[in-house]
Amino acid sequence: MKRSLVLTAGLLLAGAATAHPGHADAHLPTALAAFTGLTHPLGADHLLAMLAVGLWSAAALPATQRLRGPAAFLLALLVGAVAGRMAGAPALVEAGIVGSVVLFGVMLMAPRLLPGARGVALVAGAGLLHGLAHGAEGPAGPAFMAYAAGFLASTTLLHAAGLALGQRLHTLPQQLTVWAQRLIGGALGLGGLALWLA
Repeated sequence: MKRSLVLTAGLLLAGAATAHPGHADAHLPTALAAFTGLTHPLGADHLLAMLAVGLWSAAALPATQRLRGPAAFLLALLVGAVAGRMAGAPALVEAGIVGSVVLFGVMLMAPRLLPGARGVALVAGAGLLHGLAHGAEGPAGPAFMAYAAGFLASTTLLHAAGLALGQRLHTLPQQLTVWAQRLIGGALGLGGLALWLA
């Protein structure tokens, strides 16, 4: 659990410096495009939401289905990124992304409130919003593929970190697990509200 917390803290600190850069250069070198994709999800709003997907999946889904949440998010993220690259992002997409952090906080505080399929659908909807932002801010042309591979890789790692932490919480006594989920969910919700007001 200590390792998961240290990893999460490190990602949060790294994310504060890399929120939402614009990268619409069609001639961006492939290596730089991939690096840009890797760092793009480390902005606080993306990072918190992607960790939350793993945490919620561990809390709300049966052990054999816990990959459904991250898989739905990643698929919707890619679809949204392609749409965002082609058409741009709607005006309120940033508000939707911040709102997804608050939503995931609430979902984690009460993980059994939504049946699994509805929760996974909300996760996919959030993934679409995050993808629209990634795509609109990414490079055009061939560099986009390297950029997309980068943000899919870092998103996968963030989901895995959230899943690992969520699964570790399940090794605690049940009442302690419930309170830990509520505490983390509340912190996520407050973090989302703080981002909204920033």
